[in-house]
Amino acid sequence: MEGVIDHHVRDLLSRLGGVDVCVTEFVRVTHTRLPRRVFTRLCPELEQGAQTPNGTPVKLQLLGGNPTAMAYNAAKAVEAGAKSIDLNFGCPAKSVNNSDGGACLLQSPSRVEGIVAAVRQAVPDEIPVSAKIRLGYQDRSSYLDNARAAEAGGASELAVHARSKVDGYRPPAYWEYIGEIRQQLGIRVIANGDLWTLDDFKRCREVTGCDAYMFGRSLLARPDIGLQIQAMYAGREYQPLQWHQVAAILYDYYTTTQDIYPAKYLGNRVKQWLAYLKLSYPQATVFFEQIKRHRDPELLEQAFAQHLQPAPHTQEQHVA
Repeated sequence: MEGVIDHHVRDLLSRLGGVDVCVTEFVRVTHTRLPRRVFTRLCPELEQGAQTPNGTPVKLQLLGGNPTAMAYNAAKAVEAGAKSIDLNFGCPAKSVNNSDGGACLLQSPSRVEGIVAAVRQAVPDEIPVSAKIRLGYQDRSSYLDNARAAEAGGASELAVHARSKVDGYRPPAYWEYIGEIRQQLGIRVIANGDLWTLDDFKRCREVTGCDAYMFGRSLLARPDIGLQIQAMYAGREYQPLQWHQVAAILYDYYTTTQDIYPAKYLGNRVKQWLAYLKLSYPQATVFFEQIKRHRDPELLEQAFAQHLQPAPHTQEQHVA
């Protein structure tokens, strides 16, 4: 999720718990031999054993359509400290697809296989190479062809977003395709798409039969979804995070990043995260309306102060 889940967010969410592995924003690969600083800028965890401060492994993700360039830069990423390489064949963004990257490559399964194979051959055997795909580009008819291509190229894992590129993010997610892919492949298949709630997860597990799941937008909307799932498997009671607890995570993010961005952008990352939190917490809509036009630190602090206090039990709510 370019420009959204950076290393600060990875730190916060992995520290909260319920996350076993993180994947970076994609590193865009064209025909250029990228310098080390490009990898460490997007993935500073490379300097710390390719893991977040709490020890959660971080995969470095590459995106591009040139096998030679992808292979070269994957090898350089490993030299920079990457312990695992992930390949993005799922990004639906028009700007990316028009530049021979992301989901557009799903129009040619042979290209998917070639890129995966080139990267697999370029990095040491002990470095896992995984891939992420959608169910297709214009439609979902090539879902098995692309899944098999990734496996044939040497991918050790395959994450599947249960939509085509043209589907975008419109509901529904077609989990049944993931279930068929899992049955056909000999590698682990990771289910992704519309896992917003614990009930969604249960239905997806039933449909796909997968034992691994990837969360993107839904983890920003419900930061403890992973903890809820872990508690379910352990048979433990779990009280989902209340709004003031989520606001505390958001405040941590705000204070951590406050000095990184120019004053004219102050609070923009918080507003961006609130756009996802609004999907689960009605209080996030109120918060966003309070700060959407403000960049003044004092006004932002005042707004935060209102939301960091526990609400009366009858008022504290979130969407189940």
